[in-house]
Amino acid sequence: VQLVESGGGLVQPGGSLILSCVASGLNFSLYYIAWYRQAPGKQREFIASLTRGGLTYADSVKGRFTISRNNPRNTGYLEMNNLRPEDTAVYYCNVFLGENYWGQGTQVTVSS
Repeated sequence: VQLVESGGGLVQPGGSLILSCVASGLNFSLYYIAWYRQAPGKQREFIASLTRGGLTYADSVKGRFTISRNNPRNTGYLEMNNLRPEDTAVYYCNVFLGENYWGQGTQVTVSS
């Protein structure tokens, strides 16, 4: 199983990015998907998930970030708008359903 994130980079405050997570080696459509992030010196924190129960967002990103997926493309997305400096972190894709799989992370830096 492999999850490959992309789409990170340097963006100014107020800007937008779309992160992608391409899955291989599993039947992607059967799994739930989530995004986490980890800032320097901090623990990894939950950002958003898309499960059978619906969409869930951390309060810190609610209204700014949107999680989605495209099953035929085996891809999950995290659209991030109105980015703030405190959103700077490495962002990780998580695919789970009993088993738990993680990507390698993609760096997002929000700075002027």
